[in-house]
Amino acid sequence: MSGEPSTDLVARETAHEQAFVDGVYRQLETSTRNAQALAAEGHGRARLGHEGGLVERDAMVFQAARRIANLDAAHEGLVFGRLDLKDRAEAPRYIGRIGLRDENRDTLLIDWRAPAAAVFYQATASEPQGVVRRRVLRCAGRTVVGVEDDLLDAEAGSDMPVVGEGALMAQLARARDRSMHSIVATIQAEQDRAIRAPAKGVVEISGGPGTGKTVVALHRAAFLLYTDRSRYERGGVLVVGPSGVFMRYIERVLPSLGETAVALRALGEVVDGIRADQHDPPAVAAVKGAARMAEVLRRAARQAVPGAPEDFRFFYRDDTLVLTSRDLARIRRTLLGQGRRNAQTRRVPAALVDALWRQVRGERALDRGREAFVDEILSDDRFLTFVRTWWPPLEAPEVLGWLADSALLRRVGEGVLESGDVETLAGAWSPELSVEDVALVDELRYLLGDPPEEVADVDDPLAHLVDANLPELGSLGERRREGTDEQEYAGPRTTRRTDDDTYAHVLVDEAQDLSPMQWRMLGRRGEAATWTIVGDLAQSSWPDAAEAEAAREVALFGEPLRGRQRWSVRSSRPRHSFHLATNYRNSAEIYEHAAAYAERAGLAADLPTAVRRTGVPPEERVLADPDPRAEVEAAARELLGQVEGTVGVVAPLARLGEVRSWLRATADLAEETRGEDARLVALSGLDTKGLEFDAIVVLDPDAIEAESPTGTATLYVVLTRATQRLVTLRR
Repeated sequence: MSGEPSTDLVARETAHEQAFVDGVYRQLETSTRNAQALAAEGHGRARLGHEGGLVERDAMVFQAARRIANLDAAHEGLVFGRLDLKDRAEAPRYIGRIGLRDENRDTLLIDWRAPAAAVFYQATASEPQGVVRRRVLRCAGRTVVGVEDDLLDAEAGSDMPVVGEGALMAQLARARDRSMHSIVATIQAEQDRAIRAPAKGVVEISGGPGTGKTVVALHRAAFLLYTDRSRYERGGVLVVGPSGVFMRYIERVLPSLGETAVALRALGEVVDGIRADQHDPPAVAAVKGAARMAEVLRRAARQAVPGAPEDFRFFYRDDTLVLTSRDLARIRRTLLGQGRRNAQTRRVPAALVDALWRQVRGERALDRGREAFVDEILSDDRFLTFVRTWWPPLEAPEVLGWLADSALLRRVGEGVLESGDVETLAGAWSPELSVEDVALVDELRYLLGDPPEEVADVDDPLAHLVDANLPELGSLGERRREGTDEQEYAGPRTTRRTDDDTYAHVLVDEAQDLSPMQWRMLGRRGEAATWTIVGDLAQSSWPDAAEAEAAREVALFGEPLRGRQRWSVRSSRPRHSFHLATNYRNSAEIYEHAAAYAERAGLAADLPTAVRRTGVPPEERVLADPDPRAEVEAAARELLGQVEGTVGVVAPLARLGEVRSWLRATADLAEETRGEDARLVALSGLDTKGLEFDAIVVLDPDAIEAESPTGTATLYVVLTRATQRLVTLRR
């Protein structure tokens, strides 16, 4: 290896890499101009004046737009790796966020997801796989600010310069901001195996705190899109995380890898049209999320509409026709036996008319016949009003609201809800949906079916209820359309909801926290999908792990949730499991403190090995004043001065609003809480899931622990969020 002075060596090697990076960016600009020209040419095809030109335009513009988006996303940290191979005749391989070729179509930059780049992550000193030196380029924009080398084959590389302190350790020491960053330049071999796992089936990524589970899973999503783009872009990739805070934290990772065709949803946003971010109290959440709620909701969806008429009377010629509550209950059961409730809406008039006609006995009425009876009753406002009020189209949130009636809840929960569940849920229902309610709404949506869409521009009070071809009403359809333009009459239509479609891939982070009802919700969206499941049981906030595990197995491998035939694709899915054992987030001092707590609390924690020491142990301070405001502010101010990145103040949920008001009311601290680049944030224990900060202040850990039956797991999570400093304020 070179004996040059280290400063001269670093300068020379940096300058050499800068020259290459400059050339790559020139080629990137050329590729961007070419893509823009392709888009312009595509728009020009529309002027050809025939349908073929429009098709060509759409195809060319789409491809060009996708290429431009990929090129734009790759600007930051475009080139990050270099491989020098044992075969010196082969030119060094440069690795980047995307692949690029020069004007001669020779490879200039290898996409990190390509098979040729795999060795960049998989080669080790014990198995160099033909690699002599692996180099990581650290860039700020287009400028190379440093290089970090690993010499993997010392004998073959004895004359090769080696510089830097190690790319991974340099990355680990970097200050955190409010967003998760790509680790594409520093992926380790155990992480790379999970990223490049076979596409088919279910990939499970487990490991303790700080092992990089989340970012590895996101890189896997990017890898799948690269290897089978047509499938995963067409079918869609759904990424689900625990909270909006978490989703905002990770939202930049995939775009930074050149991928934008991904739906990122918090658990409160999985159902289209619904956005919930408030959680129910733990006791309420435990009941709402339990598997038994599926049966409660099934029964609720079959109930009579609260406040609907309980009988119907109609005088026709010499007969008084009566539908009693028993008759109506029988008709309702018959209709529900034929399919989902809203799907039966069009059958309701025929079923009621048929039940009434069977009661006709008078000679005058019988002589006039059924058709005359149908005409008269369907022209009667009383009947029309009855139909609308007895069997209105139902939306899922409306039916969920019925459960606020304790009497109805007891009725549908009989033999299902455990003792005390009804009391727990009393007063827990609100028009503003909680995160836990979203899975219940989704369950009801599939139980009810989509409401029929109103048909516009048809002067017909039952147009959205009656199928024109129903044999039960004979020629009613034709007579009701007299005077109506055939083309205008659309009949009953169903609104297609975008989230009814299953995805090609579903990625679930913090999977250990999902309730059985939430697994059912996600299972519907992944019936034919491949899956990536990320979690750590020791960090679980769901109290019944066995019940959740059973629901998860059904979602991934069991029976479908829509009542259709068995999906063989589920039962035949292979399972690939990967365990990450190295903690890259916490300093060893912080993680040893957290691990000691986990052992004292009796958590069956997966304890990874932390690879970095800072020499700064966590601090535990005893609050000297019943009002902790001054001490919280002092600790936050102190940590802001000690670290370059973010500081989190974690408080018990009951005091979170108060703590936030303290920070916002103090001038110097308030300044640090504003904007997207805020360095200071206050949050609850559950909100810290998946996040990391340079430093953490934990207020009253005993109160956080006592907040729920899984409070010990929550506090363990909190203690593992800091990368450099941890201060605990205990009473």
